[in-house]
Amino acid sequence: MRIVLLGAPGSGKGTQSQRLIERFHIPQISTGDLLRAAVAHGTPLGLQAKEAMAAGRLVADEIVLGMIRERLGEPDTRDGFILDGFPRNIAQARALDEMLAQVDQPLETVVQMNVDYSELSRRIAGRRTCTDCGKVVNLLTSPPETLEHERCPKTGQSHRLYQRPDDNEATVAERLRVYEAQTRPLIDYYRDQGLLRSIDAEGDVAVVSARLEQALKG
Repeated sequence: MRIVLLGAPGSGKGTQSQRLIERFHIPQISTGDLLRAAVAHGTPLGLQAKEAMAAGRLVADEIVLGMIRERLGEPDTRDGFILDGFPRNIAQARALDEMLAQVDQPLETVVQMNVDYSELSRRIAGRRTCTDCGKVVNLLTSPPETLEHERCPKTGQSHRLYQRPDDNEATVAERLRVYEAQTRPLIDYYRDQGLLRSIDAEGDVAVVSARLEQALKG
């Protein structure tokens, strides 16, 4: 099962990815995580990415694709993967298709997660990230008291939550504008390939999960 989840910031891609990991035992491949790990470990691609970021440039698609290619070579991707955070535009989608064809792992399904923009603003404002392990939680669906007994896998202590600078209402409008301009055209791109499924991603997390699983069945 080789999947891309599409959706605006706050649409629940991360939450649903975690549930798919548990349900199907396939890894989530987050380009953000790949970049951070590569930089931290000083890999050749990580050094190139670090140089670009230090110069204030975007990390080139070729570097990101190289990291994805390396990740797909690991044993846990044998039964599939969930791509999170890539592609973000048509050029990246075409490059991804070419790379996946080369490694004989073409995409099987792309799911568009639809959420009203007013709900997205509310969700993003409630999102928090663990300083230590990077886990993302939402105070709307996981109030602090429900996390009291959960331990961070990195520290063994309670999660230390913070709000990312771009997870506040002041930046939501700009992020959604960028999504509309760059990422939303991917819907037509994947529809033309016959890969696109669309679901209502509002409501209870378990209900959305059931809709997603149904969409993945085709």
